[in-house]
Amino acid sequence: MRMLLLTILLGMLVAVGYFGYSAMAVEGDPIPTGGYVALALGAGFSVVVGIGLMMLLFLSSRRGYDEPPHFK
Repeated sequence: MRMLLLTILLGMLVAVGYFGYSAMAVEGDPIPTGGYVALALGAGFSVVVGIGLMMLLFLSSRRGYDEPPHFK
């Protein structure tokens, strides 16, 4: 069972590497400046959202909102 899982995961890794390499080998026009700006803004926004969600996760954990209810 482990060997099958390892084989599948290695196959997926090889497939991702192949598709990544083939995407880099595509010839064409370079990305315009606006594309880089949009990429940077999208990545920055994703990081800000991720940090905000992690802050909410830790806040709710520290205040006890994640604990099961205690009925009297």
